[in-house]
Amino acid sequence: MELTKEEREEISRLAEDIASGLAQLAWEKRLSGITVTDTKSSAADIVTEADTLIETLARERISAARPQDAFLGEEGEESSGYSGLTWIVDPIDGTVNYLYGIGTCAVSVAVVSGVPQPSLWTVEAACIAYIGDSQVYRAVRGGGAYCNGHRIHVSDAEDLASSLVATGFSYEADKRAAQGAVVAQMLPRVRDIRRIGAASTDFCSVASGLLDGYWESGLKPWDMAAGILIVTEAGGVVENLEGNPADQSLVVAGNPQIVQELRGALKDSGFTAVADAD
Repeated sequence: MELTKEEREEISRLAEDIASGLAQLAWEKRLSGITVTDTKSSAADIVTEADTLIETLARERISAARPQDAFLGEEGEESSGYSGLTWIVDPIDGTVNYLYGIGTCAVSVAVVSGVPQPSLWTVEAACIAYIGDSQVYRAVRGGGAYCNGHRIHVSDAEDLASSLVATGFSYEADKRAAQGAVVAQMLPRVRDIRRIGAASTDFCSVASGLLDGYWESGLKPWDMAAGILIVTEAGGVVENLEGNPADQSLVVAGNPQIVQELRGALKDSGFTAVADAD
């Protein structure tokens, strides 16, 4: 299906309303105290009561506004639709940061057409609203990327050696150890490396030029859908190790020159030996 510009804008506004409202609610829940209710891939991979609540409310609000659309969230089951559009929601990206009261966590909402998988979808609209912060990033396919209404653009860094980059780690100990070995190989090749703890905010930092590049393996659709559109609409690219569209095996984000250099450096670091995603 092909949406009109007006339809994409309308969906984008709804995504922003939902993400912003739920980010404010998540912050209020954090101030009143939260409880860890479950774990997933490991004891470090937590779910809080707020994760479940925010996703439930997102599903309800989207269904009320657009009952024809499908829904895919991190914490619940996928629901079907008949419009060809799927809303992909990460209710709290950076749950460990959220638990500790660290500000880099966000509600991430994306709308995709086609099959809701990275190699098959087209991301039409996206919003990432920071929790406990005023930053709201949004993008519309073909319409640019914005933070709080101001147009943003990726950095113009020209070489990896002078670039500030970020990465993330698996919650599984063996994969984390292997990823750490890759970081050790990468450190001498860049200005510095950051571990921020939420993929959505890494994407936003790349899109606004606060980071020059970012890589991470094992991301799920809800971790990357909104961020991919925000980066690409900010003039960047998001690829996998071979230069194809990003997928669960790897995302590499930045301007085209830095992404090309990052991919090469990752190959040199032995990344392919440790890129096994969840």
